[in-house]
Amino acid sequence: MKKQSGFTLIELVIVVVILGFLAVTAIPKFLDLTDQAKEANIEGMAGGFATAVSLARAQWEAEGRPKNSSGLNVVSYDGTELLLTTENNTATNLVRPGYVVASTAVSGDGAGLGTGFDAGNCVDIWNSILQQPPKTTSDISTLNTDKSMQYYVAKTGSNATSLCVYYLKETMPKDTNGNYTATGIDSAANFFTYQPANSFVEITINN
Repeated sequence: MKKQSGFTLIELVIVVVILGFLAVTAIPKFLDLTDQAKEANIEGMAGGFATAVSLARAQWEAEGRPKNSSGLNVVSYDGTELLLTTENNTATNLVRPGYVVASTAVSGDGAGLGTGFDAGNCVDIWNSILQQPPKTTSDISTLNTDKSMQYYVAKTGSNATSLCVYYLKETMPKDTNGNYTATGIDSAANFFTYQPANSFVEITINN
């Protein structure tokens, strides 16, 4: 008859204790890596975005500041005709010329950063200047129903203070039903802003 063998109670306790120590050590490191990945995501997208805006402006300058038939600043960037800001030198609405506000194929407004410049322009800028950009939407319901969406877009301010705000979906707050919400978003999510009046791009990391 074969002798049966197994673990004693003390051996099982030791194994459980060792696993506990490993979990306590590994889980914080894993969470840390997740946060670092989220930060790297937003920083990488902001860097690529800022570079694309600068390249479009540089191309516009190199081509002699071209205009379309309506007298608006435009440039053909990587096969897409972009609408650019119109200069405004008033003290209360200082806008520098030549920064992207939309593609002319989708939108013909917003060059002066007035009422025509909205969140739709911000989405259009994202899709027009980035190669194979992550999917984004300015509609919170679409963000919650379409799992392929990775960024939520909003527009704040007016005229020279207009900002396009790009929020990383994974860092956004959720409501009691588990849906992403814009409530308290600026103090919870990781995001970057683009100011078309002067091309300024700024990153905010909250988690």
